[in-house]
Amino acid sequence: MIVHLIDGTYELFRHFYGLRRFNQGEDRPFGAVVGVLNTVLQMIEGGATHLAVATDHVIESFRNALWSGYKTGDGIDPALRAQFHPLEEALAAMGVVVWPMIELEADDALASAARIAAEDERTQKVCIWTPDKDLAQCVRGDRVVQVDRKTGKVRNAEGVREKFGVDPILIPDLLALVGDAADGYPGIAGIGRITAARLITKYGIIEDFPETVLGERRELALLFKALATLRTDAELFEGVEELQWSGPTAAFSTCAARLGDTRLLGRSRKAPVAEQAS
Repeated sequence: MIVHLIDGTYELFRHFYGLRRFNQGEDRPFGAVVGVLNTVLQMIEGGATHLAVATDHVIESFRNALWSGYKTGDGIDPALRAQFHPLEEALAAMGVVVWPMIELEADDALASAARIAAEDERTQKVCIWTPDKDLAQCVRGDRVVQVDRKTGKVRNAEGVREKFGVDPILIPDLLALVGDAADGYPGIAGIGRITAARLITKYGIIEDFPETVLGERRELALLFKALATLRTDAELFEGVEELQWSGPTAAFSTCAARLGDTRLLGRSRKAPVAEQAS
């Protein structure tokens, strides 16, 4: 089976700002939620049988205590923020496994889920649906891949090396040196992506860099690496059979009506339901 792990936070942002281009400033209360549900249903209609969605139930995480500049919920459009919890409720009502993360981030959930699913011998492939570069560290050969929904690009380990210049497992070291503006840490001044990839290729992980390479900036680089390293120890499920979609719950009828799109209910009822995994 193929396991699909979806970055719900990214999808909500994508649909919210996609709608903004056409709604002339009149945000539908649940427009982005409906968009995400339609995307998930399209995947199911296209043959996806085992899938789950991770969301940032609380924008802040343990990383905010490590670095004061780490991303927070400040600046998120109120109309977008108001749709986070309704999305989680709607996904659950539609029968989709959803992980609302609190102490950890959605990216940590995706990383943990990818590890668990890949360790299950029944899994043929794990697809992580997000463009976020930090998730590239989870890619393993052709077994765990990253899918960028915007471009349709499927990136295996070779694809990660081609794009970033380092192996997937070394992505945290790369991000520590070059920084990640989306997550709020700047990296090491004067080190760009080409230089960072060259240093990593030559020396390996930051911990193995000669003292002369980073000097007094070494501790800062290691802090940024800690921020960039995704947690894989969240015990979200035990076996991939728990991710099998078996149709909407009884609550989805009321949920779809509240969202203002009853077509979702009809589509979900007509969508193919996977046979019970053996």
